[in-house]
Amino acid sequence: MQILARINWFFATIIIFSALALSILLHFILPRPYPRKISSWMIRRLTFFSTEVVGKEADDVEMFFINHQSDLDIGIMETITKKDLTWVAKDSLFRVPFFGYAMTLPEDIPVERENKKSLLKLLKDAKDRLKKKRVITMFPEGTRSRTKRMLPFKPGAKIIADKFELKVQPIVLIDTAGCYDVKTFYYMPKTIKVIFLEPFVADKNDPNWLKNLREKMQKVYDDELHNSSSNR
Repeated sequence: MQILARINWFFATIIIFSALALSILLHFILPRPYPRKISSWMIRRLTFFSTEVVGKEADDVEMFFINHQSDLDIGIMETITKKDLTWVAKDSLFRVPFFGYAMTLPEDIPVERENKKSLLKLLKDAKDRLKKKRVITMFPEGTRSRTKRMLPFKPGAKIIADKFELKVQPIVLIDTAGCYDVKTFYYMPKTIKVIFLEPFVADKNDPNWLKNLREKMQKVYDDELHNSSSNR
């Protein structure tokens, strides 16, 4: 089984890089968001994973918060919504050859942590994307979690939401690392559960809402894993 998972990972990774190349090419041909949507569906169809969506996406959502475990997470999100997403990611990713270009072309938003000037640019970029009717999409943990526990949420997520009083919708992805994990060279196609939680409007007068949200999302994650194991 482990050998098969590594062979699968090799072919899945080739497909992912091919889809990124396609996305770059399509940006010179098609308007946004079609290039990324098409490339994401290419990954989904050719690697044979599927999704089970629980809950409903808010029509007027302005910001998505998503837990992060796998390189598949962006593709999953792009295939379950028709909305034009703008991803917020650490600045260093935009400097990675090829991958960074695939993020720059669709005007994703770079952020340099612990840099006040970068924070001002982050707010400026967020305002620009919101004017373009795009949905700001973030992994508030800031990086992939290597366990089934969500990492502490970064304050930048709250700063953006509070500043523009955004309608935020949290989304919990269940064990995506159990499908594709670049660290262990593992890929096995499966049905990935995507849970849309109730949206809310960010309240800057509540200093604890981000912390409380992480606890709520973690509980949903834990309950789902418990229920899944109980039904085996």
